[in-house]
Amino acid sequence: MENKVYIVTCNDYAEIQAKLTSLMDLMGGMQRFAHSGEKIVLKVNLLREARPDTAVTTHPTLVAAVARMAKETGATPIIADSPGGGYRYNAKSLDKIYRTCGMHRAAREAGIEVNWDTTARPVSYAEGQLTKHFDIITPVYEAQGVFNLCKMKTHVFTGMTGAVKNIFGVIPGLTKPGYHAKLNDVQRFAGMLLDLAGYVSPRLTIMDAVVAMEGDGPGAGEPRTVGLLLGSTNPLALDVVAGEIMNLDRTRNPILVEAEQRALTPSRIEDVEIIGVDLADVRVPDFKQPQTSARRFGLDPGPLYQRMIEPMFKNAFTVRPKVMWHRCIACGTCIKGCPVEAISFVKERASIDDDKCIRCYCCHEVCPEEAIGLYSSWLYRLIGPA
Repeated sequence: MENKVYIVTCNDYAEIQAKLTSLMDLMGGMQRFAHSGEKIVLKVNLLREARPDTAVTTHPTLVAAVARMAKETGATPIIADSPGGGYRYNAKSLDKIYRTCGMHRAAREAGIEVNWDTTARPVSYAEGQLTKHFDIITPVYEAQGVFNLCKMKTHVFTGMTGAVKNIFGVIPGLTKPGYHAKLNDVQRFAGMLLDLAGYVSPRLTIMDAVVAMEGDGPGAGEPRTVGLLLGSTNPLALDVVAGEIMNLDRTRNPILVEAEQRALTPSRIEDVEIIGVDLADVRVPDFKQPQTSARRFGLDPGPLYQRMIEPMFKNAFTVRPKVMWHRCIACGTCIKGCPVEAISFVKERASIDDDKCIRCYCCHEVCPEEAIGLYSSWLYRLIGPA
């Protein structure tokens, strides 16, 4: 797998078709990735019901443009994803999410279909270092090729969600919380993501960074215009470059830390060849990081005093999810998405048991009302972000 990342500028979604053509020309043309008679899954990011302008999901204009180009090769592209862990993977949920996120429109414009098959298949992956068995959605299992159409976003649990993290969407619906419960250490979770990416092995990854998400992503951050499309055959290489553009310290990106510990390449920007732009010209130095980005993952540990007192003040050194009752509509999405059953209804509103909470932030990620805020102690704010 090559360690090349291709980048073109794209300042408006109205330019997508022309800019995507330029990107694919740099990469050798769409015919390199899709062939006549093949079923190609366009694995988008459909975290939850969200309008395209909120930057929560892959923009439908990009999805339609990729679908048109793939269709021109004679392939049969289909839009598919399993939404966040608080949503059941069934036709009713998919229909609502497709409609709100613009995927029905994208499919109509491109003359293709969205996926309605809500079954899953058990698969084995002997090469996995941590996880050797997965349940994955059937359209991915049956496809001849997968296109990974991810979104540039921050993530309160994994620092960022880009190419590798987007592949977690092939795990069906309410199965996702089980992975968080079993792998509640973020470094182990990152290892699972790398194993899953190795199994799916997307032929092509395209990142929607025209409008990205900064702050407390992936579902409650703020849109941030970046004006780029990125492409690669290597999801890990693309994440290395995306992290640099987002100004995310690599020691605070558990996927890159785990990749380096596994001797996977690339895990550093020096190992990536960037084609199309100068990286210095597209960095966003003031890209707002999530509140949780003060954590470090295995490399370049924090100061000695912090490491000595952290075990004694565990709660003080974490960012806690808390329900904002004035926003909560008691839909139960957070309860379904919590991997450790730390959330219940109290007085007809969701309530989080702080002692049970494992700080995976799944509730914050999937809440459709953005009713779960993140709160840090004064001590965390004072010396946590070392």
